[in-house]
Amino acid sequence: MRFPRYRLHRELSIETIISFSYRQLPKQYFSVGESHDFWEFAYIDQGQVEVFTDIGRYDLNQGDIIFYKPNLFHVGKTNPEDSPVLVNLSFECDAACMSFFPHHHFRLEQHELQLLTNLVKIGTEAFDPPVDSARMRFPNRWEGAKFGTEQLIINYLEIFLLELIRNGERRSDHAKPASVMKDNQQTSEVLKLIEYMTRHIAAEDLSIDELCNQFAIGRTQLKTKFKAQTGYGIMEYWRLMKIEHAKRMIADEQYNFTEIAECLGYNNVHSFSRQFKNMTGMTPSDYSRTIDVRFVTGKPFFRFTRDD
Repeated sequence: MRFPRYRLHRELSIETIISFSYRQLPKQYFSVGESHDFWEFAYIDQGQVEVFTDIGRYDLNQGDIIFYKPNLFHVGKTNPEDSPVLVNLSFECDAACMSFFPHHHFRLEQHELQLLTNLVKIGTEAFDPPVDSARMRFPNRWEGAKFGTEQLIINYLEIFLLELIRNGERRSDHAKPASVMKDNQQTSEVLKLIEYMTRHIAAEDLSIDELCNQFAIGRTQLKTKFKAQTGYGIMEYWRLMKIEHAKRMIADEQYNFTEIAECLGYNNVHSFSRQFKNMTGMTPSDYSRTIDVRFVTGKPFFRFTRDD
């Protein structure tokens, strides 16, 4: 007798992750902004984080999670008194149901948090170094991992996403950005400006007049909008962006200080070192020996795929 077979339908499937970390950010942490061709989520396990995206501005607190869809430019920062702890995971998924996430940030419920906790726990067992290590930059298979560890990461991640989508309708009130509509429009304009500055980070100098001409906006209006959204003056932010890029390059250990200065548009390594010290209180060489260098976010976009 031949029994009928029922083929189960998969709503989403994940085979590849790019990054996975559980880490503490330093006080006054500042992300220079990025966009990439894969999904990413950030869960705030402790503290607070402020996030700017093309969709809006978000004030995230402990227990909140936010998703960044592919190619969404996003910027994050912390306040001077707080060193938040985050779970970050980025992955590839082209399932239609992922359309639920781009406009959502919300607080996890207890059973969802348990799934995420299980996911992080398995992550500490799967890679070398583990996801909660300060040395973790991108996933590297640990040959000593227990049987089925990587498949459990896949299972927990897929179940976690499915549960968030299934519970989505009754959480619709939490799906709106922290800003009102007018503020969202200003946020989008400022994000475009930051993205432009990021693309021109290697420029020797960038003037407010150049930005005004590029975006067809008056000096006073531009400075007012930018300050209101970021808390920084434009040129202060520009210098900070360069220093944060420098921190990332120092952490990558692929360039010497002269090469970093050249990549970031400084006239010479001395002017670079002088500005670095003015903004951080230490020289680049001193910074390279600090604990803080472990928290720099510059991680390669490296795909880690489960072996079949």
